[in-house]
Amino acid sequence: MTRDNGGNGHPESAVPGVTDPGAQVPERERRRDPLRRMIALARPRSSRFALGVLLGAAATGAGVALLGVAAWMLAVAADHPPITALSVAVVATRALGVSKGVSRYLERLVTHDAAFRTLAEVRVRVYRRLAATEPFGRFRTGDLVSRLVNDTEATLDLLVRGLTPPLVAVVTGGTTVLVLTVVYVPGGVLLASGLLLSGFAVPLAMAALGKGPGRRQAEARGALSTTLVDTLHGAPDLVAYGAMDRQVARVYEADEVLTRVEQRDSAVLGLGAGATALVTGLTVWGALLLGVLAVEDGTIGAVSLAVVVLTTLAAFEIVAPLPAVAGKLGAIRASGARLFGVLDTPAQTAPARKEDLAGDVCADRAAVTVSGLRVRYGPEDPWALDGVDLEVPEGATVAVIGPSGAGKSTLASVLLRFLEPDEGRVELGGADITAYPADEVRASVSGVPQDPHVFASTLRENLLLARPGAGDEELWEALARVSLAEEVRAVPRGLDTEVGTHGTGLSGGMVQRLALARAVLASPRVLVLDEPTAHLDADTRDTVVSDLLDAAEGYSTLLITHDLAGLDRVDRIYVVREGRVLQSGTHAELLAQEGWYRDVAG
Repeated sequence: MTRDNGGNGHPESAVPGVTDPGAQVPERERRRDPLRRMIALARPRSSRFALGVLLGAAATGAGVALLGVAAWMLAVAADHPPITALSVAVVATRALGVSKGVSRYLERLVTHDAAFRTLAEVRVRVYRRLAATEPFGRFRTGDLVSRLVNDTEATLDLLVRGLTPPLVAVVTGGTTVLVLTVVYVPGGVLLASGLLLSGFAVPLAMAALGKGPGRRQAEARGALSTTLVDTLHGAPDLVAYGAMDRQVARVYEADEVLTRVEQRDSAVLGLGAGATALVTGLTVWGALLLGVLAVEDGTIGAVSLAVVVLTTLAAFEIVAPLPAVAGKLGAIRASGARLFGVLDTPAQTAPARKEDLAGDVCADRAAVTVSGLRVRYGPEDPWALDGVDLEVPEGATVAVIGPSGAGKSTLASVLLRFLEPDEGRVELGGADITAYPADEVRASVSGVPQDPHVFASTLRENLLLARPGAGDEELWEALARVSLAEEVRAVPRGLDTEVGTHGTGLSGGMVQRLALARAVLASPRVLVLDEPTAHLDADTRDTVVSDLLDAAEGYSTLLITHDLAGLDRVDRIYVVREGRVLQSGTHAELLAQEGWYRDVAG
């Protein structure tokens, strides 16, 4: 079997959702402008946003009409007409005032609801993509956090502030110009010119000016987050080596860079606000001047003059938000590019095709067979595994041993469906694991990674990750199986003991046993133990290996290690160097042979 490393692969479903989170994004989609792709995320709720635009247009139009009707009423009232002549205007004023508030509330309710639901879907997409692609090594922790939080939330800013207001401006602005043109043609033309300047030319200039600062702002925010997270996570080592002051200085430097970029962004926004105010003032003065001249030559009356001037003033409420939005487009585009940098990350494993499935994986037997397995991390990289053949019989314990860099952990990643074989075949219970969804394979193959993650919660919560519905009796049984029950019973809070951040409240051996208890609790058919003693001292290592092998009895177990502790208890040992199997046999057989195993053991 050969994996296709091409660029197109399996396309995503139509934006915004991805039916298969491991599907690769087409090249054409990746090249689209990030803003267009972010707007496309809202496509399933386009009807809601359309309703929001209509409600926003109603609210803004009511505001403009309110000032226009008020101008007419005040101008007419100056002649002291009968109160009945103003009754319609009074009622209209009240109706417009109420409708403006109600429409604005409904518009915010509808658009924000649609935007937040879209944001929730985007977050799910990001998490699903991360789960499918395992790209954590491609992004630094702080940068990934910034992408997950700040850059993802930029979608909300674009949909709420960058999508609805321009559409509302087109609808309401066009209507207002049309009505004013009916009242006084030159006034309508002047208003159209002012709205085009304030709602198109100024925002266009703001978008151009804000493009650079916006991109730098997203980068600076990511750099600050990365530096800060690195400082927090590495605090013990930084203190131990006397490097904390230098690292804190880096945090301050990153913060200063972000502050300078944000100041420039604020200057761009201020310039846009000033330009809008200038255009507004000039347009209103122009309307007043043209109106006065028109009144003098009898083209329009004094009442119409008041309506034209105040309606012109009110109309700029329509385009007022646009320059600020345009100034932010650079930052939003940069955030979108960073967001899609995560979503476009290619999957490490190809999605399973339903037509290839032949029943449940590992339905009958739990034997593992690896034949001619070849894996590398890139087309130009050397082979991490180069023609590996091995077998783990059902219920047997098999060890894979070799020096660091031999390819042992790569083998574990393939078995756990974190990597796709380039060539060869891996069978589980006689079934090719690449033909099944990764999660289905992982339900049958569980393991303990070299650095198991312990969540900053209780022992109970860490165990329940493997089986959320497990009762206390099942939890204690899993702990007893890995020789951890007595230690947990000895602490006052038992299963409710807090383990601390990254398991700092536990010893290294307890962390490994807890990770194995979690794996056992998942009821797998195959256990993969990847360097379970990598960070333990010699005395603890021997004890932990013994406990792990005891707990693994009854499972098909693959023990991946670089030392010989406990290997006299395993059924077969494979020696791997430079991605190839050099020796295989039992502990006694390998000691009797010349080679790497006997050299290390001797």
